[in-house]
Amino acid sequence: MENLPPNHFLNLPRPDAFSPTPAGAPDTSTLAAHDFDVDTRTGFMPPESPLTRLPSAWEPWEAVLEDAIRSKLQLADKPGLSDEDAAKSERWRNRVRELPILPVTDLKGSEILLRRAHHVLAWIMHFYVHTTPMTTRNIHIPPPITVPHLQVCAQLQLPPVLTYSDDVLYNWAFKTPPAPGVPFVPKQQLHNLRCLTLFTGTRDEEEFYLSSARIELRGVEALSLMRAIMDEAFVGDTIAVRRITTYLRALADVVADMQKLLAGVRDGCDPQVFYDEIRPWFKGADSDTTGRKWVFDGLELDPTLEEPTELSGPSAGQSSLIHALDIFLGVDRYSHTNFSTGRSAQGPDSSPQTPSPAPASPSTTAFSSAPGPPKVPFLTRMQLYMPRHHRAFLRHLQSNPRPLRRLVEQSEDPALQEAYDVAVTALKEFRDEHVRIVALYILIPSRRAASALQEAGGAPKGTGGTDAFQFVKGVRDQTAGALLLRR
Repeated sequence: MENLPPNHFLNLPRPDAFSPTPAGAPDTSTLAAHDFDVDTRTGFMPPESPLTRLPSAWEPWEAVLEDAIRSKLQLADKPGLSDEDAAKSERWRNRVRELPILPVTDLKGSEILLRRAHHVLAWIMHFYVHTTPMTTRNIHIPPPITVPHLQVCAQLQLPPVLTYSDDVLYNWAFKTPPAPGVPFVPKQQLHNLRCLTLFTGTRDEEEFYLSSARIELRGVEALSLMRAIMDEAFVGDTIAVRRITTYLRALADVVADMQKLLAGVRDGCDPQVFYDEIRPWFKGADSDTTGRKWVFDGLELDPTLEEPTELSGPSAGQSSLIHALDIFLGVDRYSHTNFSTGRSAQGPDSSPQTPSPAPASPSTTAFSSAPGPPKVPFLTRMQLYMPRHHRAFLRHLQSNPRPLRRLVEQSEDPALQEAYDVAVTALKEFRDEHVRIVALYILIPSRRAASALQEAGGAPKGTGGTDAFQFVKGVRDQTAGALLLRR
């Protein structure tokens, strides 16, 4: 950008989240912010490999995270945790507490730096929380993490906890970088990815994250088809309807491929390893069934900081791609209106929602344990955990003046209605697979663990994975309810 004039919009600094923006000023926080940070080649994934290390001013963060990974820290509730492992974790937490409180001012000029800072600080925090002895009821996050982490989160408008974007969207690199000048073809790179950060260092954990990354890349074609369908819907003539019919069937094929990629997680991630060794690391405070509270120390050091209220941790429900498919097909009014949580969806840039009435839902305490009205659908709340440009994309999609479902409902073309149902069925079958995955990776291991605990004379801990299973099953059933011709 050295050849661009100083006043060119690509040379303008990233706007501070707390500074007023002049009317008509472009959003320069990312290169594609004007397109909701959705790249035509990589979709919701960044167009280039994410940053792997912050500049030297923030090296203490990188070094302490690197130390946690290299030391192979163990979960505090690991059965048979050795005294040596417990002592090693305590030494590492002492090192975290002794970190300086690093300023984030110079990070604010770059969305890429802020993303990496969120990734690193959230990962450190989860290492800190989940290595803290189980006898500690209130887990105090030390100021060297609390203060910069919350300041970074304020800029990114994200919760101070690991999110899907930390684990998937911004946690990859190429195994073999594509040759210079060679066009990027997502379908050709699905198995040319590796992860940047892992808790356990196992292939199981890496494959768990990469299965979602592959789905995101395969979904790029779905986004292109959605764009083409919206263009044809604007025309709306007989030829346009015929093209939309063709595009919907192509969309169904893409979603079917996404389903196969989801099923492929079985090939690299063992369900029992996931349940025992991986899943506990990225649990948020909301899903801590032991009732331990996360206390953020140091809030008084910056009067702009507030006590966090969103601490759910990463979830597949935070995938903007799946939300986009729901909204585009008009399925969201079915799939997003059930299974409320006791949280408000009013975030820094959220808009009021008026969902259709939904039947009573089973408990979702596996996802959120915080009470309080107004209740909102879990999937709606999960949008608060998405990068803000992606949230804006979903709002833009939702405000489409020519929604596809209405066009299909009003059409008397049976081929169009059938093609629409084929696409919805593909999404329902994708969720069928998700139900099977949750049963295999959460429900069955949780029941096995509860049974073992009872045999040992202990009491079962809550409902285990039952809530998670009932949730995804309910969303799948609601998706099927969106079919036009088969209800």
